[in-house]
Amino acid sequence: MIDILTNIDIVVIGGGHAGIEACLSAARMGCRVVLVTMTKEAIGRMSCNPAIGGTAKGHLVREIDALGGEMGKIADTTGIQFRLLNRSKGPAVWSPRCQSDREWYSREARRRLENQTGLSILEDSIVSFETEGFGGGKRQRIIGVVTASGRRIACRAVVLSAGTFLRGLMHTGMKNREGGRYGEAPSKGLTEVLMKLGFVSGRLKTGTPPRVDLSSIDLLQAEEQQSDDPPRAFSYSTSAITNRLIPMYLTYTNPATHRILRKGFDRSPLFTGAIKGVGPRYCPSIEDKVVRFEDRDRHQIFLEPEGYDTNVVYVNGFSTSLPEEIQLEGLRSIVGLEKVNMLRPGYAVEYDFFPPHQVRLTLETKLVDGLFFAGQVNGTSGYEEAAAQGLVAGINAALSVQKKKPFILKRSEAYIGVLIDDLVNKSTDEPYRMFTSRAEHRLVLRQDNADRRLMNKGFELGLVDDAMIGNLKKKEELIAAFIKMAGQHSMSPEVVNPYLERISEGRIEERERLSKILKRPGVRLAEIERLDSVTNQPAMQEITKLPDIKLRREIIEQIEIDLKYEGYIQRQNEQIEKFERFENQNIPIDFDYTKIKSLSAEGREKLSKVKPESIGQASRISGVTPSDVSILMVSMRS
Repeated sequence: MIDILTNIDIVVIGGGHAGIEACLSAARMGCRVVLVTMTKEAIGRMSCNPAIGGTAKGHLVREIDALGGEMGKIADTTGIQFRLLNRSKGPAVWSPRCQSDREWYSREARRRLENQTGLSILEDSIVSFETEGFGGGKRQRIIGVVTASGRRIACRAVVLSAGTFLRGLMHTGMKNREGGRYGEAPSKGLTEVLMKLGFVSGRLKTGTPPRVDLSSIDLLQAEEQQSDDPPRAFSYSTSAITNRLIPMYLTYTNPATHRILRKGFDRSPLFTGAIKGVGPRYCPSIEDKVVRFEDRDRHQIFLEPEGYDTNVVYVNGFSTSLPEEIQLEGLRSIVGLEKVNMLRPGYAVEYDFFPPHQVRLTLETKLVDGLFFAGQVNGTSGYEEAAAQGLVAGINAALSVQKKKPFILKRSEAYIGVLIDDLVNKSTDEPYRMFTSRAEHRLVLRQDNADRRLMNKGFELGLVDDAMIGNLKKKEELIAAFIKMAGQHSMSPEVVNPYLERISEGRIEERERLSKILKRPGVRLAEIERLDSVTNQPAMQEITKLPDIKLRREIIEQIEIDLKYEGYIQRQNEQIEKFERFENQNIPIDFDYTKIKSLSAEGREKLSKVKPESIGQASRISGVTPSDVSILMVSMRS
């Protein structure tokens, strides 16, 4: 028995993005953690697009960071291009995105794990779980795991974050081979072990595009896309992005491309039935796009270099499992790619997952205490969704070991809360992807205020340090002081009108409060602060003398958003207060819904299946009607 296998609190299975966050959060909360991965080299590997963030996904990364997670910090360290998406729209949908150096990201993730106190890494795989019955033998709890090499590791909690490796099968044309990722073996046996414990499994599909040689692309024929200047960091702890930033490129498919691709449809595993798993509706393969959007004669193709020291380019928008020769012919019909060399064909991968109605809001399974599921095993798609779940699972695994109150984020508090609430209550039969439209309170759940919403929670968990909380407190004080001043200070027409005329905003005829002026769409605090009437205000001077330029920018942006959207934010907060009343009406976990005869048959079945923890959660379960909720509330009071 080797040393790292003794006195273990938590075993984390899988070193992907979920596993990274689970390991680090649990270890930083004082637990002894072992990460079991088939190879250290695969830790943090970006198996699909080497990018972090994007629409709604960027919100998740900012929230992970505010809670003390690692994804945003690694992305900032290894990023080669940064862009804030949707800037032409309102701040609720602004989303940061970063293109990373693929190999550097993986190395950096591994380095952080290897340097973490309380965390050990074991190259092996898990083939079985050990459980024992308790509570009259009706329930099971985790007491250990068994590895493929025959080792037994006693532990008190397990986080399963196996990604696409559970019985992974990869398809290119009529060829298929076992594997969870290119060049890596699948994980076998765990699905069957879990099914014997009573879990229900399903089958999903995802895919990846071909990789091509940068030197074979005519970049002059593509549209160059530069990074934002200055680039915005994900992490609140990153003072500035200092990496050399490189451009990405945009081109398009055309009718000739679509004709070529159709030639391979009779050998496409997607159309021949060889693939049984359901794929992501919102991230379709190129062949799926050609069929579903038959009236469109072109689709965007982003050419994304995978790093500084590589010639590999990721062909974003061309995910496919068509035969290899069809992929190459199709690529060479695209402007700029006429002479392209394909380094690796695209492929689809099928894998097992466990429909997420089988987990609680803590991500602990309902059947086995101490067993947590995180990431694609819960039916999600994307690094960010996986990392968010890994963080929550790691936190709750640590809290369960320490016999402390569980950590649950409500959907009114965070996109992470929306993600997990959707998974548990609605489950999923296709890969779940986060969108801003899924969050009904998105105006208050913006990416820019993640620290103000969540950092104190991370601090209470021991995942955020004193320096970060000190910055947050200073930020809140300065925002509050300026907003108070803006509501009292009035500006004269002769001072402000020249600025208003310059930005094509209407003149004022009499003195007007600064707060009212700032509500105008075209007015920017970063510009109006230069007027003497504002610059001389003590509240403004306190902000401008801050040595941290990034913190200054964040405060100014927060003030402007808070003032411009004050009425909308207030109404959304009132809606959240009503929402909270239902969330605070708890339901016992062992509540017997079969005794309530007046419930609809579907409502009774779904409530018994999901086992909601509150009236609010019950109201969001698919198939549970408002009438069912009313009957349930009456029954609980009687």
